[in-house]
Amino acid sequence: LTAVSQYAAIEALTGDQTSIEEMRQAFEERLNTISPLLAEVPGFEVIKPQGAFYLFPNVKTAMEIKGYTDVNDFTNAILEEAEVALVTGAGFGAPENIRLSYATDLDTLKEAVSRIKAFMEK
Repeated sequence: LTAVSQYAAIEALTGDQTSIEEMRQAFEERLNTISPLLAEVPGFEVIKPQGAFYLFPNVKTAMEIKGYTDVNDFTNAILEEAEVALVTGAGFGAPENIRLSYATDLDTLKEAVSRIKAFMEK
C-alpha cells in the first residue's frame, strides 16, 4: 500500500501539470467574479482571500439589518428563505462571519449570491 502511495505522489509532483493550472484558473475566475458580487450584498464585508477556495465575509451589519444576533440563526434563515447553504464562522472562532465556498460552478455561485442579496433586500 505504501508503494502505491509513493508512486502516486511522484506522479502528482512530476507528471503533467496542465489540469492543475486549469483548475487554478477556474478557481481564480470564480473568486474574481463572486467576490465583488458578494461585496454588493448589504451588510456583507468581504476581504478577497489570497489562497483559499472560500470567502469569509463579516456579516455583523447584515445580521443587524435583518434583526439577528446569532450567526447560526442568520444562516438558517438564509437556508430556509433563500435556499443557500452557508457555514457559520462560529466553529472557526469568528461568530460574525460566514463561509461561502466557491468550489462549484460559476453559474451556481452567481445564483447563490443573487439569492442572498434578494434575502437581504426584502
